[in-house]
Amino acid sequence: MGIDPTKSSINEPKENEKKKVEEPENVFIPEEPKFSLDDIILPQSTREAILDVATYADNSHLVFEIWGFKRTHKFSRRIGINLYGAPGTGKTMAAHAIAKQLGRQILIVNYADVESKYVGETPKNLRKVFEAGKATNSILFFDEADAILSKRVTNMTQAVDVSVNQTRSVMLMLMNEYQDFIIFATNFIENFDPAFMRRISMHVKFELPDLDCRQRLWRMYIPEELPNNINIDKLAANYEGISGSDISNAMLNAAFKAARQNADSLDEKFVCEAIESIIDSKAANSKTQNVKVSRREISEAEYKRLTAK
Repeated sequence: MGIDPTKSSINEPKENEKKKVEEPENVFIPEEPKFSLDDIILPQSTREAILDVATYADNSHLVFEIWGFKRTHKFSRRIGINLYGAPGTGKTMAAHAIAKQLGRQILIVNYADVESKYVGETPKNLRKVFEAGKATNSILFFDEADAILSKRVTNMTQAVDVSVNQTRSVMLMLMNEYQDFIIFATNFIENFDPAFMRRISMHVKFELPDLDCRQRLWRMYIPEELPNNINIDKLAANYEGISGSDISNAMLNAAFKAARQNADSLDEKFVCEAIESIIDSKAANSKTQNVKVSRREISEAEYKRLTAK
């Protein structure tokens, strides 16, 4: 029996090639900022730092042209801002607020948006991000930036290590050439490569809310229409070490529990149960992250991640 050449596997593209051809091209589109500075509750020192960033464009002419910094800092018209600190402390909201303060759109980039399993494609996607930012005059915002600004691999043993370093090198080059705003946000600034740290002009630390901020956050997340017997001052005093995100989630979870039980109002006990559940889950997660692992049981990259200080 002869072989039909139209059905021969020789003429068919390999499975990987099929997937590569069918993979849609990444398109990066900016959006209008969702938050303003009035929407964020922050310690005064953090708010002042954000305002310093937001007024950069207004003061750029004075600093560079009139005060002469265009001669001493020829390639510093770009400004990289890194917002770092604990999860749920308002970093992403602040990035939106900065863009809104500047009257510009924001182009949000997560590493998953640019990462590709094909060698050499991730750097190409990064270039598209910067090209889109320039073409649309939008603020670039890299969320969870430690995924792309992490330390380069020094002991390369696999092709993927070479690819990682190539991506980092391209990112450095793009940052050097881009003369505009770039905002980064991370929960893990300790993972940043020193080369990126040097190229970021300002680092703004976001801390967990103090007593005053917790009081204001509880008030913000309790709707005026909500019937309740909640003592805000008591909650703020009793529950330390929680973020604005924790407070927001606790209120919503408590409200749904009260509704499920056909309650006429939101009793404070529901809120306490909700926030304590969140605190317990965070404590359990922290213990998991701090568990000592055997070097033989995991990959080198995972070992470094789990044991990084």
